[in-house]
Formats: sequence, C-alpha cells, structure tokens
Amino acid sequence: MHRATEAPATGFIGVEPFVNGMAKMMTALGKRPLANLRVYDDDATRLLDWLPPASLDGIDLLYPDPWPKKKHWKRRFVSRANLDRFARVLKAGGRFRFASDIDSYVNWTLLACRDHGAFAWQASEAADWHKPYEGWPGTRYEAKAIREGRRPAYLTFTRK
Repeated sequence: MHRATEAPATGFIGVEPFVNGMAKMMTALGKRPLANLRVYDDDATRLLDWLPPASLDGIDLLYPDPWPKKKHWKRRFVSRANLDRFARVLKAGGRFRFASDIDSYVNWTLLACRDHGAFAWQASEAADWHKPYEGWPGTRYEAKAIREGRRPAYLTFTRK
C-alpha cells in the first residue's frame, strides 16, 4: 500500500495468503482506495504462473516465513522453482528485492540467486545489504527484529 501510494502511475499487485493480513489490507483500502493496487489472497505461485512472460518490473519479497528449522527449509519461498517463475515474469533489468532478518535465509537467498544464473546481486560495497532500498516502507517484522537485536538485510537482484 505504501509503494502504491508513493507511485500512483504504477500498477501494483499485493499478495497475501493469510486471512488476517488480507483483512487488514482490505480495511485500509476501504478507508483509502487506491486505483493502482490489486490484491491477491492466495498462493503467489498461482499468480506467477498466470502472469505473462516479462510482465513485471519488480518483485518485492518482504520478510517471508523463514522456516528456520533445517528440515523445513524446502518450504522457503525462495527456491529454484520460484526463481524460475520470477525469471519468467520479470522484464530484463527488472528487480527482485528481498528483506529478512534471518541470517540463514539471507545466505540461502544469496546462494540460490547466484546459482540460478538469471539474477545479478546489486551490492556495490560491503554495507549495501544492510541499507534499506530507496522507498523502503518499513515493516512490523523489521521493527520487531531491530527491537530484538537482529540486523535486517535488504538484497536487490536484477534480472539479466
């Protein structure tokens, strides 16, 4: 909602499969409708499979479920299959941005994107991955992480 308000000439799709998150969004949109925002209340993979190739300028994945136990890592949203989906729907030069405070998930994402081959990490100096990207709205998960002493990471990749 923050990004859609910031850029009214750009279309946005917000995806949230959890009822409470979607209910909160719909309540906010009821108070302040945005003509450039659509919402999807199901699994994002369905939407990614439906979208035409090279149809998106960017994908932001903000604080996804980290599935912290090693036996659950196969459930993480960043996977070879989903990176294939991202690569298909992102335009050349399109951005995939990822934010998390879970070190193992940050490392997982860096390695998965490097190994995939369709994405180039945009860090130009060591501190880049700890600086929020331009227009970063902040999230309640980020605030909680900082309160609890965890350092968030902000990764930006471009579609080759």
